[in-house]
Amino acid sequence: MAPVIAPVETSSAFPASTTVVVIGGGIVGLSAALTLAERGIPVVVLEKGRIGAEQSTRNLGWVRKMGRAAPDVPMSLAADRLWAEMPERIGADVGYRQAGIMYIVRSEAEMDMHRGWMKSVDGLSLDSRMLTAKDIDALVPGGKADWAGGIYTPSDGRAEPSLACNAIAKAAMAKGAVIVENCAVRTLQRSAGKVTGVVTERGEIACDQVLLAGGLWSRRFLGNLGVGLPTLPLICSVIRTAPMEGPTEIAVGAPDFSFRKRLDGGFTITQRGALIAPLTLDHLLLGTKYLGALKGSGGMLRLKLGQHALTDLLLPRRWGAASKSPFETIRTMDPPTNDAINTEAMQNLTAAWPGFANAVIEEAWAGMMDITPDSLPVIGPVAKVPGLTVASGFSGHGFGTGPAAGQLVADLVTGATPLLDPTPYRLERFA
Repeated sequence: MAPVIAPVETSSAFPASTTVVVIGGGIVGLSAALTLAERGIPVVVLEKGRIGAEQSTRNLGWVRKMGRAAPDVPMSLAADRLWAEMPERIGADVGYRQAGIMYIVRSEAEMDMHRGWMKSVDGLSLDSRMLTAKDIDALVPGGKADWAGGIYTPSDGRAEPSLACNAIAKAAMAKGAVIVENCAVRTLQRSAGKVTGVVTERGEIACDQVLLAGGLWSRRFLGNLGVGLPTLPLICSVIRTAPMEGPTEIAVGAPDFSFRKRLDGGFTITQRGALIAPLTLDHLLLGTKYLGALKGSGGMLRLKLGQHALTDLLLPRRWGAASKSPFETIRTMDPPTNDAINTEAMQNLTAAWPGFANAVIEEAWAGMMDITPDSLPVIGPVAKVPGLTVASGFSGHGFGTGPAAGQLVADLVTGATPLLDPTPYRLERFA
């Protein structure tokens, strides 16, 4: 089941040529298209299904610096600024509120992990601070659990995934971008090794540059070109409540639940300590690259061998320009919601804050994330394919940093001075 989002009337025309083709109509691809259109650069976004239909509207909506690896903090800082500027930029409220994010823990060992992170970002001018149990009670009243403490970043915030993609898409089109839905890109056109266009299910489009922002599909697209991108899938199940009174405007993450206030007055809730890892062939191909991440997962991963494994196995990994691509077979990745995990989330949350016992659940869904071995995205040119730039592997962080990632990759595609140093995101780090 997918969250309800309002449809956008996209372009009916199919252009023969443009300057930049963006593959993927998620938050990053749309943000890049908006940036390019604002600069007067012709851009066409091609989406195999509907814009924002996958993880860009299924995530939790957190916009955070807290917990980021130090090399990723500049991206998050830039995203804060761009989210704050978004209403004026696009003429729409996307629900961005700088209301703070808090992590709370039950043990000193977990507190030590947060203290270690604080040391790792010392000197980056963040406003994060450690909390005592008394601080938590003051900031989030009505709780009954015994917390060891926590960490809090007042300048972190949230935005609404159900609003942001559509609003950004409308603004990009108003400024000249062309967005075509239900049009999968099968492969690239090349001359002397360099990209000269794309081949879609509806025909060819000539272009100078291609930006691949295909989320969890980017690995398969690149694999067909002989380029490796190490990503594996994880599934998060999510709950949306009806409007209700809550204990705080701060987004709160505990070891086994999280909640944050929504613009519509309800709450978005998840079991923060339980993610489904649907086993696929890629786990055999890439597993050793993830051993370090697995050790630090704290038992939150729940391995599952089921229908997704068979579906993934049956999808081709090689195809030609005249062949039906995997992206036409599955227009939208819509994993089933795990009701047991959502039940855990509500039980754990209600035990800690009994006020949620009266919550009315109006909607539930699941989303599939693409995770890299170091949880940092890949943003940059693909050396083997001149003219191709990738922005994928955001590891569940893509919505929060989406506006900054989109601007950064637009800079790289056009040769402009980059918004920030892209070195931490190079594909070559996995070589």
